[in-house]
Amino acid sequence: MYAVIEDRGRQYTVREGEILSLDVGGWSENEAVVFDRVLMLSTDDGVQVGQPTVTGAQVKATVLGEIKGPKIVVVKFKRRKNYRRKQGHRQRYARVRIDRIES
Repeated sequence: MYAVIEDRGRQYTVREGEILSLDVGGWSENEAVVFDRVLMLSTDDGVQVGQPTVTGAQVKATVLGEIKGPKIVVVKFKRRKNYRRKQGHRQRYARVRIDRIES
């Protein structure tokens, strides 16, 4: 059993017990989260595709905490102009465990 959910404009394929890294959404640790925008639901009975969402379906999850992604280095350089800029960035992610998929 799996589902395709949408969160902040991105789509994720999720299964029960799976751990995802989502963009930070202002959730606190150990908070229960419900994703109600289920775009597709696959069960033993078959596949349900929403128009645009599957009615009555939702995915329940628990927030495990926040992590940081890999460091990305941005370098700007123009030759012969003495112009050099270096900037780093680390994206923050929320780790979420999928507890239950309900139809």
